[in-house]
Amino acid sequence: MSVFLLNRELVFPNPEFAEPDGLLAIGGDLSPERIILAYKEGIFPWYNYEPILWWSPPLRPVIFPHLFHMSRSLYQTLKKEIYRVTFDRDFYSVVYSCATTPRKNSSATWITLDMFNAYCNLYEYGYAHSVEVWYKDELVGGLYGVAIGRFFSGESMFTKMKDASKVALACLVEHLIENNFYFIDCQVTNPHLLSLGAIEIPRAVYISLVKEAVKFEHNKGSWNKEIFSTANTAKFLRENLIRRKK
Repeated sequence: MSVFLLNRELVFPNPEFAEPDGLLAIGGDLSPERIILAYKEGIFPWYNYEPILWWSPPLRPVIFPHLFHMSRSLYQTLKKEIYRVTFDRDFYSVVYSCATTPRKNSSATWITLDMFNAYCNLYEYGYAHSVEVWYKDELVGGLYGVAIGRFFSGESMFTKMKDASKVALACLVEHLIENNFYFIDCQVTNPHLLSLGAIEIPRAVYISLVKEAVKFEHNKGSWNKEIFSTANTAKFLRENLIRRKK
């Protein structure tokens, strides 16, 4: 096993040197500059305890917005307009909820205090964004991630009511299609992401897509907006999604 040790220099090794499981380097820091550089090179931080671990898996799950899978159940939930959806209205609560909301088959979280602070810093820099799902005045679902150029790196999502996190993702997909984003990086594959339309692509292909996406100027700042009708989101997605043959 050969893993690179990072120092204060703002540089990463070539992702092709990663271990078979994707582990590339340890150490460094979680400064906004380092995290943004990592994403631009197909690398992301993920760890439970010190030291910081940096990963670039050989297969990368991504969701191309037009290939998002909207199930019949999700379509009906959107049409019923059960929830109110906002962007960048309560970033800190979304990250906190992602860290503390219980998950099936897992009792641990990788969103440590240092990671929490790092992504809040990215939010202040105008790179990180959240989608909030409200039932009446209660935050019941959402997600957050980082936007660079024309790709969005999804970090985590949570749900406290039926389909709440899926509604957040559907509204994000609508926003990304409207703004010509290339893809959503899902970082680590799991069955839930695959059910939502994620596909795995080789690391080299992923990095080439990232290089194209970051050529576009990034408009830093808040995405502060509200989805006034999730029924309109359902209609928009039905008209713009590509149905894949099974």
